[in-house]
Order: sequence, then structure tokens, then C-alpha cells
Amino acid sequence: MTKLAWGTPGDKTYETGVSKGVLYRRSTDGAYDKATAWNGLVSVTESPSGAEANKQYADNTVYANLVSAEEFGATIEAFAYPNEFASCDGTAEISAGVSIGQQKREIFGLSYRTEIGNDLSSEAGYKLHLLYGAQAAPTEKAYTTINDSPEANTFSWELTTIPVDVPGFKPTALLTVDSTKVNSADLAALEDMLYGTTSGTPELPLPEAIIELLESTMDAPGV
Repeated sequence: MTKLAWGTPGDKTYETGVSKGVLYRRSTDGAYDKATAWNGLVSVTESPSGAEANKQYADNTVYANLVSAEEFGATIEAFAYPNEFASCDGTAEISAGVSIGQQKREIFGLSYRTEIGNDLSSEAGYKLHLLYGAQAAPTEKAYTTINDSPEANTFSWELTTIPVDVPGFKPTALLTVDSTKVNSADLAALEDMLYGTTSGTPELPLPEAIIELLESTMDAPGV
């Protein structure tokens, strides 16, 4: 048997930051292949909900413990957003430079990266977060006067999601890839898909395609 140990070098991990945000709008065939870099991303707050216990009683004791369906939501905060996000935020341009709100809100996908550090290195690896079936709800936008301590306005959006199919598992709206546990060549291929190459258009692949990609080799994982 192996004795448990605490404080082993390299085991004190943490996660920080958010970067490399990409917006993916959907085509008519359902593919997330209209990609745009999202500059000015401040934070993405992942907010699962549901999975609440509902106890059923019989014979004066707990007979069963039923759990409600789990849902996934998120909050995006940013200093700015790409023009392509307008259709996801219920805005439509009626002429050059003139737009209106309260329009249909387009479903979209999102990817972003967070950093993994530990007690040995602040750059031990990173995680790719892939969000599917997102829809932004209307939120407040506060504009304040310029004063002696000016701050840039931030915008925020509350997201709800519609899960997508995952072979062999329940549908999900979030897929996370850990660079410290995935084959480095497969990870590079996935990032080429997400961010594009000189000859390839960026897109957000569905979980089934990612599973096939990550299972394509049996090499040792690495960052």
C-alpha cells in the first residue's frame, strides 16, 4: 500500500488568469465555424446549477434521493467585445454606424484559456475551456461621468446554455482540456482547430470530434 503524503513538490497547484478568448458563431448547419478573437476579456465565471437533492420518504425513512437535472450558466465580463458579438447581444445594424437593440439573440460558442501554476513553476500548464450552446441575456450597461479617478467601463453578460451530445456520456455545455494531461501533439492539433492556421479556418469542434482527436495517438502526455 502507498502512504498518503502532503506537500510533495509540484503538487501545490493553482489556477489563474483568463486569456485567448474566442467567439464562435454558428452556421446554418450548426457548426461553430464563424470565429472571432475576443479582446478585452476580464473574467468568465462558470456557474453550474441544479443537481439538487429531492428526498422521497416511505415507511418513515428515506426511500430514494432523486437529483434534479444539472444546468450550466456563466457570466462574461469584458472591457470590450467584438463587433460580431452584436447579433449574440440582440443588436442589429440597420445602416452603417446605426444599430438597434431588442432583436433576436444568436446562440454562440466560446473558448478561453486559464493558466495552471504550482509551487515549482507559475507556468506549469494551462486549461482550455470550451463552451457550447450559449445565449446571452440582457444585462445592464452603466455609463458614468469622467472624474479625477477615471476607470474604463466594463460590460457583462449572463449566459444560459443548451448542452450538446457527448458519445457515451450525458450532454454537456462545457468541455475542459488540461495541457498537463493531454498528448502535446494532439493538443497542438486542437489549438490549430480553435485558433486557425495560415491554411485553416478556426472553428469550435464538437465534443465528439475532440474525443476522436485526443484518442488518435498513444504517446505520453506532455505540455
